Order: sequence, then structure tokens, then C-alpha cells
Amino acid sequence: MKKLIVMIGVLVVVGVVMVFARGAAEEDPDVWEPSRPITVVVPWGAGGSTDQTVRPLAAVLEEELGQSVVVVNTPGATGSVGTAEVLNARRDGYMWASGAVKDLATYRVRDLLETDLDDWVLFLSLAQVNVVSVNANEPYQDFGELAQAFLDRPGEIDVGTAGVGSAGHTAIQMINSYRPIEYTEVTYGGGAPAVTATVAGEVPVTTQLASEQVDMIRAGELRPLAVLDDKPLVLDGVDEEIPPITNWIPEFEAAPIYFGIFVPADVPENVIKTLGRIWDESIVGNQRLEQLARESASVFAPKWGDEAHAAAFPMVQLDAWLAHEMGDTVMSPDEAGIPRP
Repeated sequence: MKKLIVMIGVLVVVGVVMVFARGAAEEDPDVWEPSRPITVVVPWGAGGSTDQTVRPLAAVLEEELGQSVVVVNTPGATGSVGTAEVLNARRDGYMWASGAVKDLATYRVRDLLETDLDDWVLFLSLAQVNVVSVNANEPYQDFGELAQAFLDRPGEIDVGTAGVGSAGHTAIQMINSYRPIEYTEVTYGGGAPAVTATVAGEVPVTTQLASEQVDMIRAGELRPLAVLDDKPLVLDGVDEEIPPITNWIPEFEAAPIYFGIFVPADVPENVIKTLGRIWDESIVGNQRLEQLARESASVFAPKWGDEAHAAAFPMVQLDAWLAHEMGDTVMSPDEAGIPRP
């Protein structure tokens, strides 16, 4: 009888220890095990650069987290509508934003949304560049011919972009800052619609990202004239490389535009630590994501946290100060912690 009592006592003690151990594991600040689906808000239309970046990431994250990662497109006001939805949501780690870091960092200076990079932790996947392309039926064979046409017909040539603050808008503004031209910007609800409009002949020119144009370039529907970089761009499935803008504007300075997922900085610490571990172990070096990046004319460059901030910040500076010089801001970028490059 005594032995039985002792054994029962031991089992009780073991059970109590296991309960406490289980509770300790659940409260481990380094581990997050989501109990319901996670939402990633893409603040642009379907098919654009952000959408193309997020959906493959969501598939990997679903496997790692054991929960659905639902991508929701919420376009509007240069991405600030969808981003505000995340910013105003409960900070429990179950809703994330996404997009280009340069947009996120300049919402405040553009008076679109009261936020800056300190409010977020960046989990980045791709770096992208802009391409100046024309409808294949247009006569322009290189960027020099198009630039001359802008000068000869001031204000008459339409340029299709995804709107103020978008990559395409920044690209044509950057060109204008080096070689003043007059053009008419026609805006659409995202990069994909802007490219589609150029293919359809609604506008003759687009300056959106290479990833948004690559399929139409391969199909021969768009003629790429220049990449906004100091080296040529080689696309899979395209015989000729796209020449750099520096062939015509030698002093042109550009920086890659980084895309990824943005998590509010004040979510539980274990959310950030878990995502950081996933990035280090399952995103960095992921051959499938790297192949998709090549196919979409992007550079696979995964990084997170401080490293991501440092990599993306040069384009943030260029974009913020260009917008300021063009009169598109309500404050100096200095006031928002963005020093002049």
C-alpha cells in the first residue's frame, strides 16, 4: 500500500512538473505558435510587384508557422490605405503590411499616413529596378530618341505609372531631375494596370518596375529602352540586354528598391524572433524563391531587421528628397529622420 501511495505521489509530482514545463514552453519569448490564420495586406492591386513578392513568401511562411497566411489586396492612396489598416489593427502579430520600403518611409513626409520606419520591423525578400519601356508600336528605338521626343513635344507624351509615390512615379521624376522634360503622368491602380495600359496603347510609355514588365517584354509587346541603373539588365528569355540609363545620363545615381513584409514593431517579441529565425533558416538561401526572383527580373536579397533597414535606406533618401524638391512633401525629410543623401 505504501509503495502504491509513493508511486501515486511520484506520478503527481511528474505531472505537475510536466504542466509547468509545458507552460514555460508556451511562454518562451523566442517561440511563436500562431493559433489562427495570419493576414498580409498588399496595399496595391493584384499582379503588381508587391503582390508578386508576397505570395511566394506567404507559401513558405505557411509551412513554417503551421497556419494559413492570407494575402489581401487593399489598394488606395499610394499604398497608405492598406498600410493604415495594419497600423490601426490590434498589435498581436496576426496582421502584417507589405510593399516597398521607400513608400513606407515617406508616407509621413507626403502627409499620407503618420508613420515611419521606426514603427516597423522589415522582413525583405527582393530588390528591384525600374525600366523605361514603350509600346512595341511606338517609333522610339532607344532612350535617347524618347528623351528627344519629350523635348520636341513638351507635355504631349503620356507616361503610365501606379501613381504618386509609386516606383514608376519616382522613376520619371528622377529622370526629370537630371534632364528636365515635360510629360503627362497617367496614373493607374497599380504597376500591373499601368503596364497593361501601355501594352494596350492607352499610354505610349511606362517607367514601372522590371518585374511588372518582364512578361510583356518577353512577349514583344513592350520595347525596353533603359534600366535605371549603372549596369545593363539581363532578362531570362530576352536576347538583348537592357542598356543602363547612364549611357545617356552618366551622372545618374540610383539605388535598388527593396520589397518585403512589414510587421509592427510593438507586436509580441516572440513574433519578431520567430519570423527572424524563419528568415535566417528558410528564406535566405531558398532556391525556389531565388529562381522565382530571376524569372521576375528581380534580385533575391533576403534580410531582416537592422540589416534590412540599412540596405533599403539609400533609396528612401533619394525618393524622399526628390519628392521634397518636386514639392510633393509637407515637411523636410530631415524632420522625419531622413537626412539628405
